[in-house]
Amino acid sequence: MRIGEIEAFSRDLGRLHGRTSYEMNKTDQTKGRKVWFCSHDRIIRSMRHYRATLNYIHNNPVKHGYAKKWEDWPYSSVHWYMQAHGRDWLLDLWRKYPINDYGDKWDP
Repeated sequence: MRIGEIEAFSRDLGRLHGRTSYEMNKTDQTKGRKVWFCSHDRIIRSMRHYRATLNYIHNNPVKHGYAKKWEDWPYSSVHWYMQAHGRDWLLDLWRKYPINDYGDKWDP
């Protein structure tokens, strides 16, 4: 997907974050809690970049301690990739496109 007007998209995303965080905090009775942290333009520049990013996204719940394995996180796209391409394909992707320090210092 290409976004022609990144500034307008970022503004609209900020509004969405504002509305959803307000509702989440209201539901949880945690007024003022920071729900969303940041939004950045991360244009995928190559197939290699795409595959490393996919590994980063799938590994993020594990990195933050929400899951022990990728497939333990119920909201992950890893389940679709597992069904569409198989476990061996995902493992091969992990070996060929390691995340190393990719994404380091993105999260607060």
